[in-house]
Amino acid sequence: MEASELKVCIRNGCGNGPARRLRKEGLVPAVLYGPRTETMLLSVNSSELMKLLREKGKDVFIKLIIDDQGWKGEKFSVLREIQTNPITGRFYHADFYEVSRDDKLVFDISLHFIGKPVGIEEGGNFQHLKRELKVSCLPAILPAFIEVNVSELHIGEAIKVRDIKSVDGVTVLDPEDMAIAMVTAPKIVSETEKEDESKSSAEEKE
Repeated sequence: MEASELKVCIRNGCGNGPARRLRKEGLVPAVLYGPRTETMLLSVNSSELMKLLREKGKDVFIKLIIDDQGWKGEKFSVLREIQTNPITGRFYHADFYEVSRDDKLVFDISLHFIGKPVGIEEGGNFQHLKRELKVSCLPAILPAFIEVNVSELHIGEAIKVRDIKSVDGVTVLDPEDMAIAMVTAPKIVSETEKEDESKSSAEEKE
């Protein structure tokens, strides 16, 4: 995955007062920290951050373009935490964690299911049991998603982590025997249940 650029500025002052002023200007107070850098207080445009997350998702490799009154620098990072206002839904604060291209990190990566299970034609019901997997890899090679073909699934069958096609350089950390999707048999309604449903419908009409 290529790093997505995001422009940020060094901010002066901390605490609720300066942070509120930034939010009124459409900026999000942020911080960058990590083992190789001193903590930096930042501000980022709320709209640009929203656009990045909508297009790339929360597990995105970010190249911060830092502007400090004319001085410009770059830091590679991942978004460790994003806080939002519970009432307005607006961004409240963002935490960026500096990373190296040479360090493996843990990510939650989306699963994209393709194909129509043959079990549906047999009358079964397709169920997603997992939408994401936890993986470890270098940030630069993090795939946008992992594709899972479910077209061969019959009723009573499941796809497990060990069935997923491996991606070079990416290690899946979830248990190999964990099911991520399956086709279940249709529910069989007994005559007694049908009679109970008919009685309930009749009582409701009365």
